[in-house]
Amino acid sequence: MKVTVGLADRSYDVVLANGARHDLAALINERAPRATTAALVTSQGLSEQDWFDLQSGLVQHVVTVPDGEAGKSWESLGALLEQLADLELSRDDIVVGVGGGAVTDLAGFAAAVYLRGIALVNVPTTLVGQVDAAIGGKTAVNLDAGKNLAGAFHQPLGVLCDFETLATLPERERLGGLGEVAKCWLLEGGFAAELAAVSLHDLIVMSVSLKASIVAADEREGGRRALLNYGHTLAHALEKVALARSADELRHGEAVAVGLAFAARLALALGRVDATEVARHDEVLDALGLRRALPARCPTTSILDAMAHDKKAHHDLTFVLAGAEGFEVVRGVEPRVVADVLESFRGEQ
Repeated sequence: MKVTVGLADRSYDVVLANGARHDLAALINERAPRATTAALVTSQGLSEQDWFDLQSGLVQHVVTVPDGEAGKSWESLGALLEQLADLELSRDDIVVGVGGGAVTDLAGFAAAVYLRGIALVNVPTTLVGQVDAAIGGKTAVNLDAGKNLAGAFHQPLGVLCDFETLATLPERERLGGLGEVAKCWLLEGGFAAELAAVSLHDLIVMSVSLKASIVAADEREGGRRALLNYGHTLAHALEKVALARSADELRHGEAVAVGLAFAARLALALGRVDATEVARHDEVLDALGLRRALPARCPTTSILDAMAHDKKAHHDLTFVLAGAEGFEVVRGVEPRVVADVLESFRGEQ
């Protein structure tokens, strides 16, 4: 099936199907007919997968970049841009991001700034990439000060979500992707009991449809799109603290799951919801097999410092929180309250 991200003359389709990757040449021919060269940006490991048989219909080069969050660096971006220049890509040519959220973030940012912007197609191959990272035009790399602090909005010409690429996902990567699915399910008001009747494919379609509708209404996060950051203020802080120790310690989706459980508890502490909302969050996370425990090696002081440098902050602590009127952005949350809830949350474990 197709889900359209409606952005007037920049609208594009997200194709969700087994074998969707084989639509690449047709998509490029339709949306970028003057392109003669394609740079397929991916990781070395993915380029060796049996399903890596993409054909762009153009002169095609495979450019490998580091995988994972550690590869989303200024150094990786510079090296990628140099490779695009060495390939002599023109403004009519195209970058194809093939991989998880970190790879498509990096490839998208390179496409956004190379020659002041060239065409991009995303082929997300992980669950988190398909339900979130590859859709919506956000591209970025990390800085020492925090996650995704350097980036640009750069919408793709299309997104090809091939379910066949998920078959080779390690279990940890699958669970990590479910963190973003849980976010969408909770934003949509879903309960744990309903999940038993919903397939993984349907959960992907639900998540993509929600994101597409929100992006179409608020492309540059001036309002409603900020709701897609639900659970991410804590998640990004945890990632920053963990990444300083090891690139493999904490996956994005794992951090989001913890962030969702925490956000419900913070909303309760602020009197915005009652305990039934906390229970709904916990039950949904449990039903999806997601851990919701605060990592022991992330001290509260380090978390608060990382939160203060989050790109969503406005010189204060900013969260998306549930409330009587639904979810909304809440600014100016007192650090003392956040610290107390973090300690209380830690004490539950």
